[in-house]
Amino acid sequence: MSVISDVLANSSVTTTTSTATGSLTSAATGGKELGKDAFLQLLVTQLKNQNPLDPQDNSEFVAQLAQFSSLEGITTLNDTVSGLASSYSSSQALQASSLVGRSVIAQTDKAVVDTSKSLNGTVVVPTSVPAATVKITNSEGKTIRTLELGSQSAGNASFIWDGKDDAGAVAPAGTYTFGATATIDSKATSLITYLPATVNSVTISQTGGELMLNLAGMGSVALSKVQTIGI
Repeated sequence: MSVISDVLANSSVTTTTSTATGSLTSAATGGKELGKDAFLQLLVTQLKNQNPLDPQDNSEFVAQLAQFSSLEGITTLNDTVSGLASSYSSSQALQASSLVGRSVIAQTDKAVVDTSKSLNGTVVVPTSVPAATVKITNSEGKTIRTLELGSQSAGNASFIWDGKDDAGAVAPAGTYTFGATATIDSKATSLITYLPATVNSVTISQTGGELMLNLAGMGSVALSKVQTIGI
């Protein structure tokens, strides 16, 4: 705009050109930020009304063309990114609908357990340990079963709970907490557990964030924390 102002200041048709430029700007932008069409109209108006005795310098003209080219490229890039974002949202919605009702293995320490069946879980062991333990606690905070996994090498260690307590009685169905620990560097260390759950619903981020799975009786878990998706 500074170049336009300088040209208009040296022009004998300052009043007319200013009015024309203002009209063009208002018509092209509608009071919004300058777009590539408005920029081009301003550039053409400037060329039409430049002082014939002191025409615009070639370097300034080339610089303005470069600005127009950059503006057009940014506009195209914005349109492309908006299209990709829209496609990503559609893909997320499709992915979300296919997950509802599915069984998943997710990173969590709680599970809704039907104790008439066995529960299969996994413990992540960061390094070789002489022994690992899984304590199963009911909703009242009472430990009803302790599973000794023994010596484990680094990796995933599987365990199975048959639904019974330490006395051999079948525990009532409900939500249980699975606390896995192991001694690492002479310290009792909590380990990550992966447990089965059913997806009740899915929350889709409106800002392009990650899908959140709402698991039955367990709250929300990010999709990235899901290890396996079953049927």
